[in-house]
Amino acid sequence: MIKKVVRIVLWTLAILLVITGSLAYYVSRQMGSLDSLEDRKARFSGLAYYDAEDDAFISPEPLPYFPEQTTGGDPGPLRFFKTSPNAPEFPLPKQMITKSDFSETPSDFAALWIGHSSFILELDGKRILFDPVFENGGPLPFILRRFDVSPIKREELPEIDLVVITHDHYDHLEASTMRFLASRNTEFLVPLGVGARLESWGIQKNNISELGWHEAKTVGSLQITALPGIHYTSRSFNDRNKTLWASFVIKGDEKNLFISGDTGYGSHLKDIGDEYGPFDLAFVEIDGWNKGWPLTHLFPDEVIQLCQDIDTQLMFPIHWGVFDLALHPWDESIQMVAELAAENDIKMVTPIMGERIIPGLSPTNKWWENLKK
Repeated sequence: MIKKVVRIVLWTLAILLVITGSLAYYVSRQMGSLDSLEDRKARFSGLAYYDAEDDAFISPEPLPYFPEQTTGGDPGPLRFFKTSPNAPEFPLPKQMITKSDFSETPSDFAALWIGHSSFILELDGKRILFDPVFENGGPLPFILRRFDVSPIKREELPEIDLVVITHDHYDHLEASTMRFLASRNTEFLVPLGVGARLESWGIQKNNISELGWHEAKTVGSLQITALPGIHYTSRSFNDRNKTLWASFVIKGDEKNLFISGDTGYGSHLKDIGDEYGPFDLAFVEIDGWNKGWPLTHLFPDEVIQLCQDIDTQLMFPIHWGVFDLALHPWDESIQMVAELAAENDIKMVTPIMGERIIPGLSPTNKWWENLKK
């Protein structure tokens, strides 16, 4: 009897070790690598927004944390393992698409929202993919699950001229998608330090361009400039701010566009407007705000203030509709932003996921209103 119990215990421990080891290996593959400490200090020490002593990039404003002001319930990480009570009770409308739905040659101006912060921009005959995430928003399949499936599978992506990553959080940078794109010989544009993560997933170093704030890269007729934001980065418990985050300006032959990335509100936005505006269109994050972490993302009124600061009359809301990041109903942000935009004469571009539109010509579609099961 004792021998039987011992065997059961040993087998149980062995199984637990295998499961734990497998999970640890899986998570490590999702994290991606970093440059060595020596390389980071050698590369970044001269930058005003890098602290060599702490080995960390510096946000224009520090991110306070006020847990006593948190709204919507428990803000702890355990909530990301649960089914969100803020998710829609029905599938959201979307247009399912494949690579056959794309023309061989990209247009001069069009956009297609994949969901959250993932979208495809066509500008001056180039096709640019931003922050592509097609599955969940965490290092394991059951962490921060999507409300619903993506309108397109990564295997159905058309030919992409450039992939732009705003920062390395899991809801913006997906390891499995990077491994898939590595086989396509695609070009990548990322903030400082993110290149090492891409290399660890198989992307060739000569296909990666890293930019610091106010540095630019030319792609055909496009000039793409990385700019500051108030945010942070990490993919593990011990790598906070080891890589940079960025917003972007893309200036083409006739269009001047702004991509906010993830940012809190600050004076950097007015500075961007003064130096790089006005803009024909701004892709602006609208969701993930909470009084408990007031500078991590934009509050609805700050979304409108951003549009005014950078001088744009047309806004494409992103960073919503896919994940529950901040404990409020899935449609609360878009409803509030839409009301405030109307009050302040800001026009919105709001296609359903998977719908290709021409910003400024396609009408605003308030599809989130009056949805039924």
